[in-house]
Amino acid sequence: MGNWESYVRKVVPYVPGEQPQEQRMIKLNTNENPYPPAPGVIRALKEFDTDRLRLYPEPACKVLVDAIAEYYGLKSSQVFVGVGSDDVLAMIFMTFFNSKTPIWFPDITYSFYDVWADMLRIPYEVKPLDDNFQIVKEDYYGENGGVVFPNPNAPTGILMPLSEIEDIIKHNQDVIVVVDEAYIDFVTAVAVPTARALLDEFPNVAIMRTFSKAYGLANYRVGYMMTPVELANYIQTIRLPYNLNTLSQVAAEAAFEDQAFLRRTVSQNAEERAKWESLFDELNIHYYKSEANFIFFTVPDAEGLADAWLKEGYQVRRGQRDGWLRLTIPMAQDGAVMRGILKEFMN
Repeated sequence: MGNWESYVRKVVPYVPGEQPQEQRMIKLNTNENPYPPAPGVIRALKEFDTDRLRLYPEPACKVLVDAIAEYYGLKSSQVFVGVGSDDVLAMIFMTFFNSKTPIWFPDITYSFYDVWADMLRIPYEVKPLDDNFQIVKEDYYGENGGVVFPNPNAPTGILMPLSEIEDIIKHNQDVIVVVDEAYIDFVTAVAVPTARALLDEFPNVAIMRTFSKAYGLANYRVGYMMTPVELANYIQTIRLPYNLNTLSQVAAEAAFEDQAFLRRTVSQNAEERAKWESLFDELNIHYYKSEANFIFFTVPDAEGLADAWLKEGYQVRRGQRDGWLRLTIPMAQDGAVMRGILKEFMN
């Protein structure tokens, strides 16, 4: 090998949930939405003029950006679209986390944060969750190079009150604070604690969202960021000119247009999630109250339970913490089967 190898950036890669090859397998290990996207998505794709495929996509994603901005009461210049939220996250890290002071994020959280930090040689420190797996806001007081955390958190699904998010931002006004709201669409509370309410007050907040989860478009890779105009302008300087392909734009536009369908999907997820929580309570299974489309729980033989479900064609996420499993909320018919298996296993 030549001397070039000494300059290779080596990182521990992000490991996604296992991708089963069996056709009959129900994937419940990567938090994909089990429900199809809005009917308008299918219509838009069927009516798509394939002659457009020879052309570059619309670089500014104007139709989608304008729709998001109008819905959330923002200027279009405050919305930035990328190839999934991971792409947006990477550009945030590259643009705003350039000091020698470590950035901070939770120790139990989305595991791509440290991958990007390692890749970009950004120093970081992880802050432990408390005994109830919740973020401790006081741990985010002090000098740092930036703050990143999801709300609801993953893999726990725990939702942080808006007052605590605001408190973290108030104690970090000299750096960028990124609130990753990938799962916020699943929250069914009357007043959803989205950080959107803080954009008008603080100039250093970036809010990340995705179409991969509640909108059911994981394959199309569409993510976006809402932020003050100045931050969005900095991000725009480094984005690739044609970062989101035309089919992804068309699908996301149609999905976002049908908010009523989104609410029905979220309601179905909440109903099924409540059934799991009820059974966990009945069987004295320790879990954390989730506001997302998954539940994080522990049983005495987690591997044995995962194997029992796998034998019947249901794959859940293992390995995120010893003795714990993460279950993506399935559709009702699959949930009924899986709960039957769980009862037998616990007996």
